[in-house]
Amino acid sequence: MRSRLTVLALAVVGSAVVAAAPAGAAPGSSGPTGSAGSSSGSAASDARFETLCTPTDPGLAEISGLVSTGDKIYAIGDSGTDDEVWVLDDDCRVTGTVAVPPTPVDVEDMAMAGGRLWLSDTGDNNRVRQQVSLTDLDPVTGAGSMHRLTYPDGPHDAETLLVGSDGRPVIVTKEILAASGIYRPAGGATLDQLGPGPAPMERIGQIAYAPTDTPGSPMPVAGSILVTGGAVSADGRVVAVRTYTDVYLYPAPDGDIAAALTRTPVRVPMPNQPQGEAIAFTPDGDLLSASEANGGPLAPIQVLRGATALVDLGA
Repeated sequence: MRSRLTVLALAVVGSAVVAAAPAGAAPGSSGPTGSAGSSSGSAASDARFETLCTPTDPGLAEISGLVSTGDKIYAIGDSGTDDEVWVLDDDCRVTGTVAVPPTPVDVEDMAMAGGRLWLSDTGDNNRVRQQVSLTDLDPVTGAGSMHRLTYPDGPHDAETLLVGSDGRPVIVTKEILAASGIYRPAGGATLDQLGPGPAPMERIGQIAYAPTDTPGSPMPVAGSILVTGGAVSADGRVVAVRTYTDVYLYPAPDGDIAAALTRTPVRVPMPNQPQGEAIAFTPDGDLLSASEANGGPLAPIQVLRGATALVDLGA
């Protein structure tokens, strides 16, 4: 998406007031559960990320999705570099790769559920795709299949896949001039219930972020309100949604992602990354963050220790 960063910056700087709208006031609200509204009232945390390791393989220059199993880190790039998943150790050494069986269009995020990797082939910079997809992938054998999905209101660009403990996938779009939409397969279908499709999705809410002054984005101001990735903790009780500059941690004590995104999150400033788009929880509750290189040297994978403990699940 690097070719569109300048255009995005100009567009979003002019529309920052839209993203900062009060809860329920952002344009385009619709869906059975209403609006998640604005997170301008988020509580900032003084927690800080630290460097875990730095990749050295040039194939990892465009990391857009991460998954951590504790002893392995799985990473995937976006359009043009998303034909295989890279397997890393905790020193960022490449220990293997897994080919992606169906040819993807633009993978932008990744999650793990039921022992399988789920690739979110939902990137659509020009908003022309009539179908997006989720691809399940066996991390050992490489066997997998594609599950096509359609939006109820036309094409969207999306870089965030959230899978809760109930196995229901949630996609959060990346919008330039409006709040980000929250979508799921119609009827709340789980991953196991998805066929080859195309299956319809339903809009269940929206979310918007107010601009912050956190540095570390390919575009000033705009980068702090565009949703670029997400993750759910291993127990399903904490949901993380990131922009280029900040990560928002939501309590989900009952595992309900849609309900979690209506609550006030804890905001943690991200490290100064060239183009940060990937996050993943470790089984222990730490949060990993990775970035595309954006034409520069490979960016380190960084870690926020004890991320899940920052969230009050009883609030």
